[in-house]
Amino acid sequence: MPAPTPQPAPTPLPTGFACYVANIGIKDDTDDLVVVAASRPVPTAAVFTRSRFAGPSVLLSRAHVADGLARAVVVISKNANVATGPDGAADAEEIARTVAERLGDDPHQIVVTSTGVIGRRYPMDRVRAGVAAIPVPLPSDDAMRPAVGMMTTDTVAKLAAARIGNGPARVVGMAKGVGMIEPDMATHISLLFTDAEVSSADLDTVFRRVVDRTFNCVSIDTDTSTSDSSIVMASGDAGPVALDEFEAALFEVCLDLTKQIARDGEGANSLIEVHVDQAADPAQAKRVAKAIVNSPLVKTAVHGGDPNWGRVAMAIGKCHDDVDIDQDRVVIRFGDDEVYPRLLDEASLAALSSYMRGDHVVIHVSLSTGDASATVYGCDLSDEYVRFNADYTT
Repeated sequence: MPAPTPQPAPTPLPTGFACYVANIGIKDDTDDLVVVAASRPVPTAAVFTRSRFAGPSVLLSRAHVADGLARAVVVISKNANVATGPDGAADAEEIARTVAERLGDDPHQIVVTSTGVIGRRYPMDRVRAGVAAIPVPLPSDDAMRPAVGMMTTDTVAKLAAARIGNGPARVVGMAKGVGMIEPDMATHISLLFTDAEVSSADLDTVFRRVVDRTFNCVSIDTDTSTSDSSIVMASGDAGPVALDEFEAALFEVCLDLTKQIARDGEGANSLIEVHVDQAADPAQAKRVAKAIVNSPLVKTAVHGGDPNWGRVAMAIGKCHDDVDIDQDRVVIRFGDDEVYPRLLDEASLAALSSYMRGDHVVIHVSLSTGDASATVYGCDLSDEYVRFNADYTT
């Protein structure tokens, strides 16, 4: 009889945090309520969608984290509660108030996030019963539980962790999101927790810098969600850390989650990594990289294993305001193989097809306009994506 497959060790939340996850019947019988809380209000930073259709949870939580402190974050998945008018806003406020009552804190210390179908109010009778059943104290420190509870159309839970320097402090993060992903702040919903002692001001500065290099560098389908929320909380229970070491660990976790999101894009088979270097400045590098990773023609070429570098050249050319880009000085590579201006013969292009069919395709572009660079992440575009989203609400 074969030996049982060893199971990975659970990933605990950083010290000072606990969680509760349950199904309250938002849509089906999978987990849909997540609460992660500290024992007291702790330094908290967050970024939210800039969509003009931002949901009530975003508007509420943006106000609640304005002072840099929060006690808990709540996720309700499978219902975005967006475009639901004053009733939807009142529902979000009620959730913050009733969760705060369960935890014995102020409603303004509660961050509420939601994700799912737009235009439908929460089933508040089920939400009220679910919140009333939250046990106090929260019973678990298993970070995988909230990672699973956040999922909507995700096929796998997304969880990452890193130690800060050589000390005991850690960063643990979880994220959801595989569709309607084009960041305009962060993207999706992501929750990051650390037991490092970091001030609210430093946490906000570092987090925004990290988000810009990670979550703001992923795109699945060019569509910005109405519910994008990314939150980091620091309990301080592990004591002070070097700020640069904290930023390095936070970046490691966020980059890991970024790649997991891109790999799990709706209907995706390949992670596309676009690296643009020798750019005039980081903004130009990211702008060109985004034009490439967002191109439906580039995405479908990768899906079909077609080394059609002309589609990359087209995407670069769409950046028509970047007048310093000279096509005669641009270099395009698939993986390590230069495909422009050194043109490959038919046999070499055919050999590249196997690389393009891989699960990780790197497109490398050198602009020769400066020394800045940026890397963004996306995925191929498949017929499964079209079929899934054609029937999303029905």
